[in-house]
Amino acid sequence: QVQLVESGGGSVQAGGSLRLSCAASGHTDSINCMGWIRQAPGKEREWVAGIYGSGGTTDYSASVKGRFTISQDNAKNTVSLQMNSLKPEDTAVYYCAADRFCGGSWYEARGDYWGQGTQVTVSS
Repeated sequence: QVQLVESGGGSVQAGGSLRLSCAASGHTDSINCMGWIRQAPGKEREWVAGIYGSGGTTDYSASVKGRFTISQDNAKNTVSLQMNSLKPEDTAVYYCAADRFCGGSWYEARGDYWGQGTQVTVSS
């Protein structure tokens, strides 16, 4: 129904920046929020950031607030994550995700739709 494709990612030094992008296709009218979920090696997946509705309301996890910025281009059905002041603990596979209801399951990193993931590695 919905396909999500991430781009970006890579390796940077601590304090550096990366920008991730995600393109949505298919039955995108079912989507009410989009965002990013990450999973570090040996750790639980973590909801990172979300953006909601045409107005672009945003929300962030405490661990990234003030450093990451999520944005969207409604015309292109894309969402981006600008990651600044990166820390080694940000190292993870980052997944673009989307959800229909955007309730508790969304914030528990259980989005309805997932991309393939892109690796972000931050070195000390």
